[in-house]
Amino acid sequence: MIETPPQEAIHLLDDFPSVDTADWEAAIRRDLKGADYDSKLTWRLEDGIAVRPYYRRNMLERMGQTARPLQAGTIVKPEPVTVPAEAIRADYLHDAGATPAQELAFALAEGVERLATAFGSGAGLQVAQGRIEFVYAVGSLYFVEIAKLRAARLLWRAIVCAFGVEAEDVREPRIHVRTARLNMSLLDSAINLLRVTTEAAAALIAGCDSLVVEPWGWDRQLAENIERILREEAHLTRVADAAAGSYYIEALTDALAQEAWSVFQHVEADGGWSAALKSGAVEKALEESRGRKADAIAGRQQTLVGVNNYPNDSDDLTLVDEPPPFSSDPFRQSRLAEPFEDLRRKAGAQLKETGRVPRVLLLKRGDCRISSARANFCLTFFGCGGFEVVEAEEYSGEDADLIVLCSSDGEYEAFAADISPRTSAQVLVASDPFNGGEYLKKAGVQGFVHAGSNILEVLTNWQDKLNGRNHTK
Repeated sequence: MIETPPQEAIHLLDDFPSVDTADWEAAIRRDLKGADYDSKLTWRLEDGIAVRPYYRRNMLERMGQTARPLQAGTIVKPEPVTVPAEAIRADYLHDAGATPAQELAFALAEGVERLATAFGSGAGLQVAQGRIEFVYAVGSLYFVEIAKLRAARLLWRAIVCAFGVEAEDVREPRIHVRTARLNMSLLDSAINLLRVTTEAAAALIAGCDSLVVEPWGWDRQLAENIERILREEAHLTRVADAAAGSYYIEALTDALAQEAWSVFQHVEADGGWSAALKSGAVEKALEESRGRKADAIAGRQQTLVGVNNYPNDSDDLTLVDEPPPFSSDPFRQSRLAEPFEDLRRKAGAQLKETGRVPRVLLLKRGDCRISSARANFCLTFFGCGGFEVVEAEEYSGEDADLIVLCSSDGEYEAFAADISPRTSAQVLVASDPFNGGEYLKKAGVQGFVHAGSNILEVLTNWQDKLNGRNHTK
């Protein structure tokens, strides 16, 4: 028998003494070298919630935040999803464009109305609260979605207690989860697979009671396998509350709960859930938040991988099928990728009709570092519209519908003056034009492409122009 020598105790707190928060902040500000702290490091959610670059225990103590784990000793065992017909469908709100705080607040408002109705009809509160179940959709903001579901439990507990139920008698709400549709795309099924994997993981870590992963461009069995892998290999269902104690997630949970409670109070002050639906206030709020999301995608303030950035140029222009719509959904549903899918459909139709799609030549000159960076930017930019994109160092009369000059700002005027007279193609410049770029327009430049461009407007504009041009060739 081989004896194992005794192990010495490890005292990590002695070897790595704590560092005061003020020291961390001082080090960060030194590294920023005068840059604005908030604009560089603070992330703002669409609800306006500011998320710090890091959290420490003392920050949560100042917020009055403490860990709120699931009931001790419980093991989450998501079932095959069988959503009751009377469940509160917060998932419809998500796919209609609701912010996380709106999802929580509107679901709460409907839940309060149902509790009040049940109580008014003579049902005991214990019976009434046990009848109410929720369905949430989980999107790609991994930590936010974990916090959202944790906040849902926290808020529901506060609601039930407000009806007079003792804290120890509050029953945890049953929360059913499905993967979201709002962020799904018909353009790249592999990216959809990655999306639903992180979404499913977030739902399990947050302690959902049931989960369904919807297939988008791949077989139903693969969707089921995602759940099996997360359950049997990652063991995500064997931990009572994996997120409890994470300062970051606890802070997000608290912030979302507070913001949702504020929205909920406004709904209640205006007459409650039914009144908000009847007045159109809910649809108006969803329309506004949906519009902000769409604008963020069109302007690339938010990235939807494979849609408005990093397109898969090895894919053909055939779009995958999407699941059928929900028959009982009362809200206008949309997906953020739909305008870009329309561009790809048009490109596919043009390819079928004429045998080609608009061809973009990225012509590089001058400083290699700058010209290559701008060419790479344009490669993904025009690829999102289904355009054929090629690169060259010299212009030799290549067949192209668009020529994009990729160089440094100081070289563009001479570059444009050289190329524009030699081609019938439209000439663009990869740069943000200074003073409207009038001097470049005089040199024959027809437009500009840069990081501040609205990609959807630019691609739509040039696709329409070039389709007409190609039909007359």
